[in-house]
Amino acid sequence: MMRARKRLASRSDLPRARRRFGQNFLEPAWVDKGLRAIAPQPAGTFVEIGPGHGALTRPLAARARRVFAYEIDRDLAAELRANASSNVTVIEGDFLEVFSNPGSRPSIPVRVAGNLPYNVASPILFALLKVSSELSIVDATVMLQREVADRLVAAPGGREYGVLSVLMQHRAHIVRLLALPPGAFRPSPKVHSALVRLTLHPPAPPVCDEEVFAAMVGAVFTRRRKTLGNALRAFERSLPTPFPRWLDPRRRPETLSVAEFARLADEFAGG
Repeated sequence: MMRARKRLASRSDLPRARRRFGQNFLEPAWVDKGLRAIAPQPAGTFVEIGPGHGALTRPLAARARRVFAYEIDRDLAAELRANASSNVTVIEGDFLEVFSNPGSRPSIPVRVAGNLPYNVASPILFALLKVSSELSIVDATVMLQREVADRLVAAPGGREYGVLSVLMQHRAHIVRLLALPPGAFRPSPKVHSALVRLTLHPPAPPVCDEEVFAAMVGAVFTRRRKTLGNALRAFERSLPTPFPRWLDPRRRPETLSVAEFARLADEFAGG
């Protein structure tokens, strides 16, 4: 099977990687490593983002009940549709646009997998959070630029800790699974990558208003070098009470934990 995949990956008639779609195709040896990390089960249903030539789609389909593969490149989508097994549904289009339509996504619990284009990785992660209240997403195992993975798992106090860290950690338990060198892809990108798993859960801790929480976090990190008292001036909403006594306004935004951000957001929401 390994040799067959290698032959497929080297065929000259396959569409080339297109820079405008951020395409970098995973080499066979790394497909196997990723598959072991994902650990698909026979009863599982997968949403795959950016299947490309189907290097991961085929072994996923062989081990899972069903795969919904979202591909923006019409040539790759056509190739995959022509060669996929019967339990693979290929959806052509921009994942960020298509997946927002309830009619274009499965209505049963799913696991997510994919090699995310570097230029839209964060928007895709936020899109998954947005639909998770309507669609049960068990987990998402995705390949990302290493710097994005660093931000996802960052702890308070470091320079990687920011909006992505707080908002994603508020809704998911995140684990780094694999480090991937540039040579793991064809063509080789100029950056290193990582495979991470996000296990989604209800907001922890709960907040009175999730929109206020997200807006406040985004606002203060636009002034992360300022003290929190000054950084909060970037947030249009005013506190209904004086500055909370439990929080030192001289602290900087990157020192607050997710729980502290949640508590502060509730102050703004009047909770």
